[in-house]
Amino acid sequence: MRIAYSVETVRNAERELMARLPDDALMQRAAGGLAVVCAGLLRDLLGRVYGARVVVLAGSGDNGGDALYAGARLARRGAGVVAVLLAPDRAHAGGLAALLRAGGRVADGADGRVAGGADGTGAGGATVRAGGPFAVLAAADLVLDGITGIGGHGGLRPDAVPLVRAARDSGAVVVAVDLPSGVEADSGEVAGEAVRADVTVTFGTYKPGLLIDPAREHAGAVRLVDIGLRPYLPAVAEFEALQHADVARLLPVPTGESDKYRRGVVGIVAGSARYPGAAVLAVAGALHGGAGAVRYVGPGGDAVIARFPETLVHEGPPSKAGRVQAWAIGPGLGEGPEVGEGHGVAEVLASDVPVLVDADGLRLLDAATVRRRTAPTLLTPHAGEAAALLGVPREEVESARLTAVRELASRYGATVLLKGSTTLIADPDKDVPVRVNPTGTPWLATAGSGDILSGLSGALLATGLPPRDAASAAAYLHGLSARLASKGAPVSALDVAAHLPDAWRNVKE
Repeated sequence: MRIAYSVETVRNAERELMARLPDDALMQRAAGGLAVVCAGLLRDLLGRVYGARVVVLAGSGDNGGDALYAGARLARRGAGVVAVLLAPDRAHAGGLAALLRAGGRVADGADGRVAGGADGTGAGGATVRAGGPFAVLAAADLVLDGITGIGGHGGLRPDAVPLVRAARDSGAVVVAVDLPSGVEADSGEVAGEAVRADVTVTFGTYKPGLLIDPAREHAGAVRLVDIGLRPYLPAVAEFEALQHADVARLLPVPTGESDKYRRGVVGIVAGSARYPGAAVLAVAGALHGGAGAVRYVGPGGDAVIARFPETLVHEGPPSKAGRVQAWAIGPGLGEGPEVGEGHGVAEVLASDVPVLVDADGLRLLDAATVRRRTAPTLLTPHAGEAAALLGVPREEVESARLTAVRELASRYGATVLLKGSTTLIADPDKDVPVRVNPTGTPWLATAGSGDILSGLSGALLATGLPPRDAASAAAYLHGLSARLASKGAPVSALDVAAHLPDAWRNVKE
């Protein structure tokens, strides 16, 4: 499991650790790990470190110091390293001195010269083209982003923006130090211009912004460097991203004593005369969710039976369909005024079993009604539906996904799975870690894929999983199935459903 902590928590842990270490020891650990990753990238790119052209974009904080010290280590291995100081008077003195001692140099933005290195070469005689910061960036093989760290807010300062753009335009590999400069560490928001890194090397623990979009898109591949911080962090993380082994432990496994009813029965209320396909898709997801049987309730029974004859079909209402261990309601119900009563949203919410509400069912929710339920409730909106529930513009949800999912969970007293480029799962208890789903592909943004997820999540609820675990496992399998189905090509929702058994086996094996 990948775990992440807030900036305040990380800083408190760093202070505790630094109190037990010599001065600069923690920074040297971080710089050493950073240099190792950079050296590996250079070997992959050029086949060597010697002679590589490295530019360090160094701000005034500790991240600038980490980058300068890492640059010194690369210079000692024969790389030509040039530092571009965004705040020369406040550059990390120790890191800058180490870089210059190792043969690195400093780009002089005032007159276009490169200072340092009396013979015009980097360590080991590696020639670095003289010139100002834009000239050295244009020639770089690798750029280290040490402009701002986890305490940065509000995007890049204007003077940094041209340098960051030049780094991207150069075609160099861009490596962010701890976090891409300009993104919000705690929320994943990007409130202005920010670095888009190919690789982010983070220290001690993951930060939320490395897991949550839109910041996650700026991080590239993330490498975690152990600096000894873990014993000083709380035992319970603030954010979690499950991996194969975690999901494998959650998935239900039948025993010799199991029958279809003991394994759980999920009720699916979905579809309408206008959207019969939603019923088929939700049932498709449910049939691969581990429950022993699927009861379908609604007007799409003929379409469901034609595709999945093993489904137990009933015209409704839900209370007459037979016993279930969980309900999933909402996909394709339509938008007419009769939806609430005709499709049993209120009736399902009045039941004493876990209920998942998705899509059209979300329009009919009343927060007080959901909060009064004694059984768990799982809501699965996309950004537009979440915005409607919160009464805010969709853009506000998309730019602050973490804030939105936490607010929904608190307001409705329910577990909330917020779908999107980063799927987030929040518990109504704010002290329970938010989960971030790491699987998926952009090809999953296709009609009906959410209906598959609803059925799958509902089935896992019926097997007895708590809503947070059911949502997490379903999102993981759903995303993994899309990857297996796609392999870089477009997929349909039924393609995703068809590959769910492959995803299940992939996780369990």
